[in-house]
Amino acid sequence: MTSLSVNAPSAWPAHWEPRLGAHLASLQNALAILEVDLDARLQFVPGLLIVTDRQVVFAQDVPGQDLRWDRWDLAPDQVMRHHDHAGVGTLSLQNAQGQLASWRFTLAHNVEAMRLQELFQRQIEVLAHGAPLQQQGQARCPQCKLVLEQAGDACPVCHREQHAPLSTWGLLRLWRFAHPYRWRLLAGFLLTLASTAATLVPPYMTMPLMDEVLIPYQNGKPIDQSLVMLYLGGLLAAALLAWALGWAKTYILALVSERIGADLRTTAYEHLLRLSLEYFGGRRTGDLMNRIGAETDRICVFLSLHLLDFATDVLMIAMTATILISIDAKLAAATLVPLPFIVWLIHVVRDRLRTGFEKIDRVWSELTNVLADTIPGIRVVKAFAQERREANRFLEANRHNLSVNDRINFVWSLFSPTVTLMTEVGLLVVWVFGIWLVSHDQITVGVLTAFLAYIGRFYTRLDSMSRIVSHTQKAAAGAKRIFEILDHVSSVPEATQPQKLPTPLRGRIEIRDAGFRYGNRAVIRGLNLDIRPGEMIGLVGQSGSGKSTLVNLICRFYDVSEGAIKVDGIDIRQIALSDYRSHIGLVLQEPFLFFGTIADNIAYGKPDATREEIMAAARAAHAHEFILRLPHGYDSLVGERGQGLSGGERQRISIARALLINPRILILDEATASVDTETEQEIQKALDNLVQGRTTIAIAHRLSTLHQADRLVVMEQGVMVEEGDHATLLARKGAYWRLYEAQAKGSAAQVAALEGREERE
Repeated sequence: MTSLSVNAPSAWPAHWEPRLGAHLASLQNALAILEVDLDARLQFVPGLLIVTDRQVVFAQDVPGQDLRWDRWDLAPDQVMRHHDHAGVGTLSLQNAQGQLASWRFTLAHNVEAMRLQELFQRQIEVLAHGAPLQQQGQARCPQCKLVLEQAGDACPVCHREQHAPLSTWGLLRLWRFAHPYRWRLLAGFLLTLASTAATLVPPYMTMPLMDEVLIPYQNGKPIDQSLVMLYLGGLLAAALLAWALGWAKTYILALVSERIGADLRTTAYEHLLRLSLEYFGGRRTGDLMNRIGAETDRICVFLSLHLLDFATDVLMIAMTATILISIDAKLAAATLVPLPFIVWLIHVVRDRLRTGFEKIDRVWSELTNVLADTIPGIRVVKAFAQERREANRFLEANRHNLSVNDRINFVWSLFSPTVTLMTEVGLLVVWVFGIWLVSHDQITVGVLTAFLAYIGRFYTRLDSMSRIVSHTQKAAAGAKRIFEILDHVSSVPEATQPQKLPTPLRGRIEIRDAGFRYGNRAVIRGLNLDIRPGEMIGLVGQSGSGKSTLVNLICRFYDVSEGAIKVDGIDIRQIALSDYRSHIGLVLQEPFLFFGTIADNIAYGKPDATREEIMAAARAAHAHEFILRLPHGYDSLVGERGQGLSGGERQRISIARALLINPRILILDEATASVDTETEQEIQKALDNLVQGRTTIAIAHRLSTLHQADRLVVMEQGVMVEEGDHATLLARKGAYWRLYEAQAKGSAAQVAALEGREERE
């Protein structure tokens, strides 16, 4: 948030102030500003959003035109909403009739946008109530004064993660992956040095060939055949040696770079698997796939091709410059005339390419995200006839990608010919100065010929080296995105000295003063619950009451913010994750099946299970009969995400998967919510087998499915409000009674509607 006044012009962005001109007078009561950098089509167009004590003002920089101004008077019914998604933030101004305007920006401006939104809201409160609601007891952040949903919530502004700017030096962090191959890298460097030296031999041998053979022959002397054979043999030997050394160094360094890329992919993926669910909640699948796939491949290409070429170029330039100076220092100095201009040009272009390639990575991830959303959800797309809509989404993302690439290509296309022009000018300087030296008998024609041959290689390598700028910036952008994954620390860390669970595990769960925050929102508060070994607990409550969050805490997908959860007297944070979760069976509302055979899916938690064990688990889950009806039985392939099977069949395979590992603690999360009554009965039979002798925690919206639970726990807004069996809770006529009555009325209304429909038919 930036407070402004006409007496403090330094608060305005320096590049905007001259353009505001006469408008500054009308903005003398400006309270906050925000620079936005995207237009409605997500193209990079700068704009300035200003909140005054009476208006919202927006100035947009239209290319080739004056600033375009829009103004909206503040009114008590207005609200400014903020959200960010997939790297793009949005502010929208709305009133009772609908949306008045919206502005988009990259997440670099997100914190300032949230503060501007907060200041806008406070000004609306002043207009509506004469004072901000802060004076009426609303909870606010003690630092930035942002309104919080509830007291004790974390501030989304002050706790927002900040991203480090892109730096080429980030590529040096790849050394941790290159270190195991350091001796191969050294061998590759020595071969590069030798092959570069071999390529510099032929031009040097042209001097005696010209001065001792060709020029004397023009002056009437006979050609010395032995001398010619010596020089030509030397040229051939140098060419063959350069070829052999070049092949060897390219092959060795390509092998090393592929292994570095493979290690980078493996490390990034393994680290990704160790991160908590909280990390994946704020990321797009396509973006993560792009980072581990395309970005690591780009780094591999950079290491195997472009970095090798750059090293060869540097060695060639250094060795060529040494030879040129040894031949003639004055002529060598003339070759360096364009070098300062090229260095300056590289410096200017590098900064633009650095930010440009980071934008390209971001918009390319958007393309991948569209594919990652659409292809798995193709059934929904077709069911709602939204093919054109998804095609337009992809078209828009593709156009954005083209727009960003066009800007970068404009800079790069201008850069390369300019470097070529500078090298041609340098070559012309050498010709002019060389001819003058030959005419004054200061050098021979052979020296000038060799010099021109070396100069051609010098400038070719200089031009090639300048092109490394784009490849380096692309690789640096990719490395930054990879290391953003590797640098992320899981919010569910492994214990440094893990404790062993008792054998056999009894399954007692103690929850003591547990609290949890999801982002900046407190979801669970002061929860105390003791679950006895082998007891079945039913969690009930309205959506958003914290049931699933509590289950996630028990599974340790998240860690409690306050208090502790213990299993058999041991804090679960002191137990190795793999050891702890191996005792937990999880059956979800939407079972996830992997592409593969049915047997593989059942045995996912126990890959070494025998076929007899798999079939026994399937029988207990009431899945054996329908599996045998499939064309290949247990070897039948399951499509991606279980396509080809009904919801009830997928659920029974999921139950068999949980049964096979014989868990001591069982979690049932709406296991029968998405199936019909007949299928529910089949699943319920399988669940009856599953819960026998196990500590079970079941979530269900249909309260009738929890009658067999030993205890019911009723939750509201993250707090346990009631506890007891079905009959006891109904007798209290409290929260559980209200839920039960609401469901009973809903069921009666559905039955009446069905009977009325049958009568009409």
